[in-house]
Amino acid sequence: MKVLVVGAGAREHALTWKALQSPLTDTVYCAPGNAATAAIAVNTGLQATDVDGIARFVAERDIGLTVIGPEAAVDAGLADRLASSGRLVFGPTKAAGRVESSKAFAKSLMERAGVPTPAYRIFDDPAAATDFVRGERRAFVVKADGLAKGKGTLVPRDADETLECIDTLMLRKVVGAAADRIVLEEKIDGREVSLMALVDGEHVVPLPPACDYKRALDDDKGPNTGGMGGYSPVSFFDGDDVAHAVDSVLRPVARVLREDGTPYRGCLYAGLMVTPSGVQALEFNARFGDPEAQVVLPRLLGDLVPLLEATARGELGGVTPSWSPSASVGVVLASRGYPGTYQTGYPIDGLGTLEPGVLAFHAGTIAGDAGYETAGGRVLTLVALGESMALARERAYRNVDRVSFQGMTFRRDLALRELGAPALP
Repeated sequence: MKVLVVGAGAREHALTWKALQSPLTDTVYCAPGNAATAAIAVNTGLQATDVDGIARFVAERDIGLTVIGPEAAVDAGLADRLASSGRLVFGPTKAAGRVESSKAFAKSLMERAGVPTPAYRIFDDPAAATDFVRGERRAFVVKADGLAKGKGTLVPRDADETLECIDTLMLRKVVGAAADRIVLEEKIDGREVSLMALVDGEHVVPLPPACDYKRALDDDKGPNTGGMGGYSPVSFFDGDDVAHAVDSVLRPVARVLREDGTPYRGCLYAGLMVTPSGVQALEFNARFGDPEAQVVLPRLLGDLVPLLEATARGELGGVTPSWSPSASVGVVLASRGYPGTYQTGYPIDGLGTLEPGVLAFHAGTIAGDAGYETAGGRVLTLVALGESMALARERAYRNVDRVSFQGMTFRRDLALRELGAPALP
C-alpha cells in the first residue's frame, strides 16, 4: 500500500516514521513533509491545504490511504474531497472537524451530548464581552473561536486581565479572524490530561493518555504555545478513568455527530480537566495532538497502518491495540522568542550523537550545507522511553544536552509531577 501523510511538523514526522515500520506499506509520501521526512520518505512539496493538488496526486499515484495531520487540512475539506472520489482517508470531514475549528460549535455540541464542560458564553461583539466581564467582576478563560495554531486560548488571573485578553484577541487581532468570535469560559481547577481516540463514526478506541505542557516557561509561566513537550502514561489518569472519559465524553460526542449526519472518522482528541468532582471536557482537536503523538506513538506495539485503515473504513469494532508499559517523555526544543518573534537559520549540532533509541522528530528544520538548520518556532521534539518515568525523563534530558543551536530554549520541568513534585495548577 502507498500511504500519504499530510502535514509538515513533528507529528507528521512521527506518523511517517511509524507508518514506514508497517509491512503493509510500500512507499510513504508526505505533503509537504519536512527536512527529516525527506530522508526517510518521499516529500511531494504539496501544501497541506492544497486540496486540488493532493486529490490529483492521490489519484495519479493510486494512494491507498491518506492520513491527515494538521487541523488546517481538515478545515480545508481535504477528507471530503478524497472520500467523494472513493479514496480511503484517515481524518474527519470539514463538518465533523468543527469540533476544533469552532470553539463555539464544540461547546454547543458538548451541551447537546450531555458532556460535562465548564459554563460558557459566546460573544461576537468585544463591547458586549467587556460589559459582561465588568458585570461579573471575575476572571474567565478567553478562547478564540477559530483555528489559532494553539495560541488562541488565554488564561488570565483576574477580571482586569480578562479584559486585556479580550482586547488582545478581538481588537488587536493577534490571531487574526480566528477571534472575530470568542468564548468566555468558566475557570475551573484541576489537572489537565490529553486523551486521544480512534473513532470510525461509531466505535471509539482510546489511546494511552498523555500530558502536554502548553506554557512556554517552567512552572507553567509565559504565554501559551502549541506545546512544549509531554509524557505518557499519566499516573493520575488510569484505565478506569480512561473508560469513564470514553463513556462520558468521547462516545456521546461521536453519537451526536453521527446523528447529525456528520460522522467522525479519524483521531478525536479531548483536552480534559480532572477535578475533585469529576472529569470536564475543555476542548477537542480534530487530529492527533502535537506533541502528544510524539510521545504516544513510540509506545504502540505493532502496526499503526491497520489501525488507521480500520478507522477510515469504519471497521474498528473489536480492535484493541497493544501498548508498551514503558514511559515516554518528549522535550520540545524551540527558538528563543517562540511563540512570539524568533529568528531562524541557525545550524543544529549534536543530532548524530543521540543515544540509540532516542527519537528526534523534526518540526521547524531545513537541510543546510552541513546538516540541519532551524526554520521554525518549535524546532525538534526529542523523545526517550524508559522502564520508569524517572528513567525516561533522565534519558530525554541527557540527550537534550547533546543538541544545540543558537537561541535554543526548552522547559526543564517536564514530567516532574510524576516524580513526586507538587502538581502545578
